[in-house]
Amino acid sequence: MTEEVDLTNRDPNNVNDHLRVAFEDVLAEPDGQHSMDCVWRLSYKCFTCSKSCCYNILACLCGVPLALCWGCEFAGITFNHVWQLTPCLRCYMINCGMMQKFFGTCLQCCIGPICETCGLFFSNIVVKQG
Repeated sequence: MTEEVDLTNRDPNNVNDHLRVAFEDVLAEPDGQHSMDCVWRLSYKCFTCSKSCCYNILACLCGVPLALCWGCEFAGITFNHVWQLTPCLRCYMINCGMMQKFFGTCLQCCIGPICETCGLFFSNIVVKQG
């Protein structure tokens, strides 16, 4: 495994687009209700810095252990699909195919002649208006 990790684009499939939260997405002052400029600038710096610092601290503390846990979880899911669910589904499909042939043969042998006879019987009925 010589695959390199992309350190620039860390969400190439946009899995977490819903988490893109900027200061402007959370705090906004309507026209006519503005705080002092220095308060607004300081609020912006506090918001962005605390969000970044908290995320980095949590990522450092929990990122690697959680990545290990999620790697094991998805390995287990893959193992379950490869060695249990897919063979079980294949077995089920084989058996259902056989039952389909069996049921179709029974219908052709038992119900088919009855339907054919009824069709011939009712096709000879003539309605006259008079």
